[in-house]
Amino acid sequence: MSDILFKLNKPITLKEGTGVTLTNNGITGTQVIDGTNDSIVRVSIGQDVATGSNVQFNDVTLAPNTMTIGTGNTQLIISDGAIDGDLHFGQNLLITENLSVIGPFTYRGNFTSSTFTFDSSSVSTTLNTGSTIFGDNINTDKQFFSSSMEITGSYKLNNYLQDITEISNDTTAVDEKTTSLVTEYVAYQFLQNRKPDRDYLRKSFVHTGSFVNSTTTRFSVVTASAPSNLTSTTENDFMFFVNGMLMENDALTIQQNSNNLDLTIDSDSLGYTFSSNDEVIGFGKFDS
Repeated sequence: MSDILFKLNKPITLKEGTGVTLTNNGITGTQVIDGTNDSIVRVSIGQDVATGSNVQFNDVTLAPNTMTIGTGNTQLIISDGAIDGDLHFGQNLLITENLSVIGPFTYRGNFTSSTFTFDSSSVSTTLNTGSTIFGDNINTDKQFFSSSMEITGSYKLNNYLQDITEISNDTTAVDEKTTSLVTEYVAYQFLQNRKPDRDYLRKSFVHTGSFVNSTTTRFSVVTASAPSNLTSTTENDFMFFVNGMLMENDALTIQQNSNNLDLTIDSDSLGYTFSSNDEVIGFGKFDS
């Protein structure tokens, strides 16, 4: 009686693949099973893959706490909670859920997002190359801001020895700080407060007097009023000429009478008096 119980009309064929070896009774390669003999086919992959085995896939090495990919300077080491080395993706990397990073996170490339939200109490940025270096070169490194900027600390401008600590809107400028910049509003208001002084100091007009008597000439004009912080207007703010000759101020007295300014001379000191034919010119702090 034959030992063959049944024979397959269409035998089962097992073929080797990449990394897989087939062995039957010492014969390796493609195995055909049709039932004509005992067929015990061993399938092996070249290394032990038990849970405690040291499995290696070419340049991928697994250790108890790390996985090393590559060799030399191009290796990437993945350990518990850390990645040491450069990680490159041939295509876009899409993360559909939250990504939590514990510890330092270094990203070498363009980082683009429609919204950046930082819950940390402080954020620091290090910019190392090109025109992104703040203050490295005043001619070539330029930063542009299209919105507002708030600085809670101090900053230095053009290597100034002291930090700028504030932009002041105090129109009195009484602090006289060397670390404050003023606004346009402060400059305008402060200079406006100085306007009366400036206008008074710039007043300089010429008028011709009319004969009153031998010691008095009258000018139909008022004198300029000095601001409260300046000395009141006196004869020393004028020069008076009679027939082209300068009159000595020590021998003169001026008196404002309504809209007229009267010039009175000490004839004994001067040695002469006015006559109706004299031309007396006044030059100085007239109001107009």
